[in-house]
Amino acid sequence: MTTTLNQTGISTDDYCIFGLATCFVREEGDIQEVEIIEPIPSAYWETLLKGVETSYKFVCAKTVGEILINDNLQKPNDFPSNSQFCHNFTEMMLAATRTYQKKPSAKEFLALGNKKDDLNYSLTRKRILNNIKTVSDDDNVKQHPNTHKIL
Repeated sequence: MTTTLNQTGISTDDYCIFGLATCFVREEGDIQEVEIIEPIPSAYWETLLKGVETSYKFVCAKTVGEILINDNLQKPNDFPSNSQFCHNFTEMMLAATRTYQKKPSAKEFLALGNKKDDLNYSLTRKRILNNIKTVSDDDNVKQHPNTHKIL
């Protein structure tokens, strides 16, 4: 991954914000709660600062090198031992890190190494990770009768 970092223009010293999200997984009709570590892009970070409801319990600012050590993902001590990295974590981390490179002013609200846990945490809208949408005929939109006619 180190070669990939060099090719993407991201170094181990680059800044990124990571959050601990409460998500849910549906298994055999039951819903299980899971804690997921996710990189947060600068645009979403700014909305969190405005107080929108979120499934993030806390966020913390880290360098890429604190998470990616010798091409392996390393869970920082800030996160609980039962938490898991999200799907495509490395790719998402690289993308989120680029957003902080493009907008360095977003770093001003959380210094490197600091943690913020006074977010508007709410589970009223549950994030179900493996939810499958079943499409039916009832989902079709009714069209005007002249839509497919040549007039």
